[in-house]
Amino acid sequence: MLIGAMNHPARDVVSEIEWMAEMGLDFIDLTLEPPRAACQNVDLDRIRGVAEEREMEIVGHTAYYLPLASPFESIRRAAVEELKQCIGVFGKLGVAWMNIHPDRNAPMHERAFVIQRNLESLRELLGTARDCRVGLMVENLPGQFNTAKQLGELLEALPELGLHLDIGHCNLLTEFNTADEVIRSYGPRLRHVHLHDNKGGSADLHLPLGTGTINLAYHIALLQAAGYDGTITLEVFSSDRHYLAYSRDVLRRAWDEGRVKRTVVAQGAPSHERALAQTGGLKP
Repeated sequence: MLIGAMNHPARDVVSEIEWMAEMGLDFIDLTLEPPRAACQNVDLDRIRGVAEEREMEIVGHTAYYLPLASPFESIRRAAVEELKQCIGVFGKLGVAWMNIHPDRNAPMHERAFVIQRNLESLRELLGTARDCRVGLMVENLPGQFNTAKQLGELLEALPELGLHLDIGHCNLLTEFNTADEVIRSYGPRLRHVHLHDNKGGSADLHLPLGTGTINLAYHIALLQAAGYDGTITLEVFSSDRHYLAYSRDVLRRAWDEGRVKRTVVAQGAPSHERALAQTGGLKP
C-alpha cells in the first residue's frame, strides 16, 4: 500500500512534491487545476525530474467542477477538451491512472439525460486515453453517484473504466456508508482510493483520520479483503501539516494491524464477512 497526498492547485507543483517527499509520502495525487497547476502552467520536465529524484510516483487527478454533462454542447465540448489536455500531460509523465468526476449539474433534465451526457463524454475521453496509455477511473460523489447502483450506470456501460473510491464521500448524503456495497460490486475495478474523515450529513469536511464517524478499521479490512494493495490519498485539508502526518501514521498502523488480523480469519468466508470478523463485527 502506498500513501500520498494531493497538491494545492494554487502552489508550485515541484515545491509540493518536495515537501511530500520530506514527509515520507510515496506519491503525489497531482491535480491539474488553476491557478498554478493547470495544464498550461506546469513544467513537465521539472515535475518529472524531481519526482524521479525523490522516487515519488504520480496519480492523475482533475478538477471536480468540469461540466461533462452540460446541456450546452459547446460547454460540454470545452470540458472534454480540457480533460484531453490533462490526459496528454499525464501520458507524458508516464502516469498510469487519471480520475474523472461525473457531472451532476444539468438543471431541469432527467437523470437519464445526465447519464447519457456523461457516457458520451467518457467514451470520447477513453479513446484519447488509450492513445496516451493512461487509464481512466471515475470517482464516486455524494448525492447522485455514490451507490453501487448509481455508479453502475457508468461502470456497466464502460467496462474499460476503473473505479476511484472516495471513502469519505461514501459517508455523505446517505443513511449508511456505501463503501461496503461499492467494493463488493466493483472491487476488481478499484484502481485508487481517497481517505479522509467527516461526520456524515452533507459537509465534506476532509478531517484527519479518527476525528469523524468513519470506521477506519472496518474500511481497511474491506479493502484488504478485496485484495486491494494500491495507492491511498489522504485528503486531509489543513494548513497545519501535522494533521496529515498524524493521519499517515494512523493509516500505516491500521493497515499493518489489518494484515495481521487477516491471518486468523477463515479463508473461505465472503469478503464482507471477513471484514466484519477482522473488526470484531463492527458496523461501518
